[in-house]
Amino acid sequence: MNAQDFRRLALLQDGAEEGSHMGVADFRVGGKIFATLASVKQGYGNLMLSREQQTAFVEEQPDLFLPIAGGWGRMGATHILLASANEEALAGALRTAWKLRVEKNKKRTKGKSLPL
Repeated sequence: MNAQDFRRLALLQDGAEEGSHMGVADFRVGGKIFATLASVKQGYGNLMLSREQQTAFVEEQPDLFLPIAGGWGRMGATHILLASANEEALAGALRTAWKLRVEKNKKRTKGKSLPL
């Protein structure tokens, strides 16, 4: 897999849009990021996962997934090694990140009244 595959699979998610943050391609749903290509020069795609999801992915496939260094990684941000990924693994990981973002978006808007 490569950056183009990552982009293609990310954009297959319902409501996904490509954006840019600090000159780096990102993928959003509801205006919020669920994945990026911020580390593509190092061979990685980045997924915004929960800490628990990150732990499960890393334990299951440590040759494919690893936490991003620093605070972002401690919050669940996770690298996926593109050259080692197959389409099923990459699509599943992107779907997981997308679904988490959709759930967070719903919680964020729950209880807010709509403007009249």
